[in-house]
Amino acid sequence: KARMVTVVPMELGRETTESLSALLAAGRLVVLLPVGSVEPHGPHLPLATDTLISEAACRRAATRLGELPQLTAVVAPAIPYGVTDYAAGFAGAISVPAATLTAFVRAVVEAHIADGAAHVCVVNNHLEPAHDAAIRAAIEGIDGASIACPLTRRWGRTLSDEYKSGACHAGRYETSLVLAAAPDWVDRDRAAALPALTASLSEGIKAGKKTFRELGMDAAYTGAPAEATGDEGDELLDKLATMIVTEVSEALGYATQQ
Repeated sequence: KARMVTVVPMELGRETTESLSALLAAGRLVVLLPVGSVEPHGPHLPLATDTLISEAACRRAATRLGELPQLTAVVAPAIPYGVTDYAAGFAGAISVPAATLTAFVRAVVEAHIADGAAHVCVVNNHLEPAHDAAIRAAIEGIDGASIACPLTRRWGRTLSDEYKSGACHAGRYETSLVLAAAPDWVDRDRAAALPALTASLSEGIKAGKKTFRELGMDAAYTGAPAEATGDEGDELLDKLATMIVTEVSEALGYATQQ
């Protein structure tokens, strides 16, 4: 049975200073901060894939968080750049130093808290290890901040078989998510023509490989993009939203939303 949705997610960038002041005065305000990357995702997905996924998951989570008592959630403008060293050598791999990213994200999170937010959840779907470490370092020691990221075992085990295999960069997993989040951004003909690949990022990284090409990803993808569907992406977005809602709910003392 379809779930009834009665709360429309709000985007912080669309608020005015007066409307935001009213939200802050009305109760606890949660800011969901999407983080992504500018990075190649095969010949069929946009460079902004990771950011699109984070934004779409945040919107779904904001709707659900807004149904909790005395709580409002807004989606902040995304931080669209990250550490993308594994994609070196491909056009569109715009990497920033980890220390720079950590300092910037930390400053943004602290500014939202200083502005009156009850909690800031950084939502990351760019899974390069150095990037993940930089994001986690950004909120270290900050009271009122959390991270939602599927790299942890708790959340990774809830996702698709392809995701859990590690062969999931621009494959069925991410292509399905973008088909659900921004279908016009997917080159469906190219995706349908791509052969399935089995290069596991997680295994390759553990083996010491440092780039997509060293991993055998000569077209900047692995997995099975031809098998992707919007329906699967919709289910995956719901799971990512559950991840966010649960992390925020637990941080604020609400009952777990799993």
